[in-house]
Order: sequence, then structure tokens, then C-alpha cells
Amino acid sequence: MSTTTHTGDVLVSVEKVSKSFPGTAGDELRVLDAISLDLRAGEIVALLGRSGSGKSTLLRTIAGLIGPTSGSVRYRGTELNGANPGTAMVFQSFALMPWLTVQDNVELGLAAQGVPPAQRRERALKAIDMIGLDGFESAYPKELSGGMRQRVGFARALVLEPDLLLMDEPFSALDVLTAENLRSELMRLWDGERFPTKGICIVTHNIEEAVLLADRVIVLGANPGHISAEVEVGLARPRDRRAPAFAALVDRLYDLLTGREPDHVVPEPTEATPTARPLPIASVGGLAGLVEIVYAQGGRVDLPDIAAELSFEIDDLLPLVDAAAMLDFLFVAGADLNLTPMGTAFTTADIQDSKKIFAEQARHRAPLVRTIYKALAASADGTLRAAFFLDLLRRGFSTDDARQQLDTAIDWGRYGELFDYDTDAGQITLDPAHRTAPAVTTA
Repeated sequence: MSTTTHTGDVLVSVEKVSKSFPGTAGDELRVLDAISLDLRAGEIVALLGRSGSGKSTLLRTIAGLIGPTSGSVRYRGTELNGANPGTAMVFQSFALMPWLTVQDNVELGLAAQGVPPAQRRERALKAIDMIGLDGFESAYPKELSGGMRQRVGFARALVLEPDLLLMDEPFSALDVLTAENLRSELMRLWDGERFPTKGICIVTHNIEEAVLLADRVIVLGANPGHISAEVEVGLARPRDRRAPAFAALVDRLYDLLTGREPDHVVPEPTEATPTARPLPIASVGGLAGLVEIVYAQGGRVDLPDIAAELSFEIDDLLPLVDAAAMLDFLFVAGADLNLTPMGTAFTTADIQDSKKIFAEQARHRAPLVRTIYKALAASADGTLRAAFFLDLLRRGFSTDDARQQLDTAIDWGRYGELFDYDTDAGQITLDPAHRTAPAVTTA
């Protein structure tokens, strides 16, 4: 954790906030766990995390759109009991009213506040001009490009002159060049004297975006969402992606996001339980394709580069990276993916030998696959009901996550011909070739 002292006024204080939602089976699904942080004037804070880390839930809790299950959110010292009066939000999906013009969309929040029409018009036109939309006041959203529609979203938020601007992945629905242009313009406005807000909090899963924009990055871990690290950026603006200090921060955040920070102990896959090391939700074809790409590019690739080349978000590739690393086909160092000797053997073998390599790695290094295999080998006839494993998994996962874990294990086990699954009977059966395996106790 950073120990840097921040001197700006505290705009929003989040104190030991936890949030749970009811699960489908009457259970409780905890999304946020004991989160505490202050958002201060004069800084941009990025909430960085993978899917499932509760980033958007936390942002909506700060906005007062979702109440915490426990803990509190305070705006300038006053505990929230509804919408936060000091915030305005920019959404990923633009969220414009298609039947309203640009100007009417921008005036919407002011109208809700009861601002008189003449004053609404004056403030809206000023915001429209500031964000580069002058000339489009009478246009409808359908006439605008994605980038222009997001500008309307920014103008609609900024016209409220909030203390704190909240942004939920505001650039992720845009093409790369438009997103880059909008980020640059936002930073120019932030550094200027006309910006009508005192602080910004942005949700992102894009590591480079976090380093480009933020003064401070809060890294969230998942299941449930919790603060795993806080990183000061400390780089002057405008920031140069090619600078060694920028690259070093990106690599550090990759290590934090993938659980390889020095003080974070993760059990080895060969020793971990299924709850301590859940299976990454990745198909065999997907992880095999990633390994093939790394092999084809000489055994080492830069993850941001390969994501851009494939037109994927890095967040979409991380489960494949985790799966390939769990099976010892790749290892990750900062933002680099590196092929292992086992990965080379897997991707260069013929299909039957490749399946055998996969089976052996999954049987030893994928904790849930290993547990299912051992339990089947120890059973009287090599067959157990899937519900048996689901019941065990529900002790450490939500109902939906338990099902996902079992489905992934079945997919991997079937591919490696370790076991099969009868959907109609709901039974998992050890492959005949493994029936003679010595019975052992389950892990």
C-alpha cells in the first residue's frame, strides 16, 4: 500500500464498505468486502481490476445509486442516504435519450434540479462548447458517431459542475483512435482552468489507460472485490508511453493484476485446493490458440500488443493467460508472455500427443480437475454425480460460479480424455483408460 500523504480536501470517503446481493439459491453473494478509500480534490483516481472485482458496483456505491450492505459512504463528511449530490457519472453505453437533441440531453440533469430554462440553456451551451460539440446542439444522438455521443455524455455530466466526476469505462465502447483522442482532450481540460469539477474517479480494466490518466491507481482483487494495492503514478503530464518510468508502472500493475506481486502468496497449482486456485474460465481451444500465437512469434509476446493485434480487450485475454500459466504452458513476467518447454511440446505435437500432454498437465496442475479425477478413481465404479462436486464447490463459490467451475473442469477433462459427462444422467465417469489407476483420497 502507498503511504503518500494527500493534501486535497476529502470529497468522498468510503469506510469499510461491503456489498452483498441475494443469490439464486437463497444464498448471499458478496461483491465488495471491507473497502476503505478517500477521493480528494485535485486528483484523478483509477479503479483498476479484472472482471468480477466489483469496480462498477463500487463506483455506483460512491454515486449513491447502490447502498452498501455494511460500512458507509460520506460526501464532504455527511453520510449518504441516497444519490450523492456531489457527483455526476459518465457511462460506458452513452445512455442518451434518443428522442432528445444534444442540447436537451445536456440540460436533462439541470432540469431535474429545477434550474430555470434560461439558465439551463446558458450552462448547457457553455458545456457543449467546452467539450467540442458546438454546432451540434440541435442534432439527435442517431446523427452522431460514437465519439460524439460520448462527448454528449461528458457535457451532460460536466454541466452539473460536480465536485467529483465518476466515469465507468467511458472509452471502452469507442474505437482505439477515438478513445485516444477523447482521453487527450479530457486531460487538456483537466489541466486547464475551465474544468468545472474538482476530482475524477474512473473505472477501467485497461492498465495503460490507468497509467495515462490517474495520479493514483487502486487495484481491486476479485471474489469478493477488495483493495489489493494502491499505486502512486507520479508522472508529469502529458505522459509518454515510451518512457521507461511509464513502462515500469505498467509492468508493476500487470504483476499486481495477475497476482504476482512480491508480498502476495498464491499456492502452487500442484498443491492448491479448488477454492484456493479456481480454474480460469477458459476453453481448451482458446488457451491452445494463445499458446500457438506465442510460439509463432518466437516464444515471447507483449500482452498489450497481442491484444491490440487481435482486437481484444486485455481483460478478455487474461483468463486464457491464467489457464495457460496454470498448466505450465506459459509464464508471465510483467506484460510479457513467455513460452515454456512444456508449452512448446504441447503446441508442436500432433493432436493425440498434444491431448496427452494436456491431460497430464490438467491432472496434476488444475486443482478441480485433479480433485474430480482422484474422486472418480477412488469410487467403486468410477462414476459420481455432478451434484456431489457442485455441493462441495458451493461452499467456496456462488451457485453460478460453482456451475462455471464445474463446466470448465468437465470441458478440460473431456478434452484430455480423463473423464466424461452424461448430461441426461448428471454423472461424471472416469475414462476407461484410467480405471486401473490406483485409488487415492481426494484433495
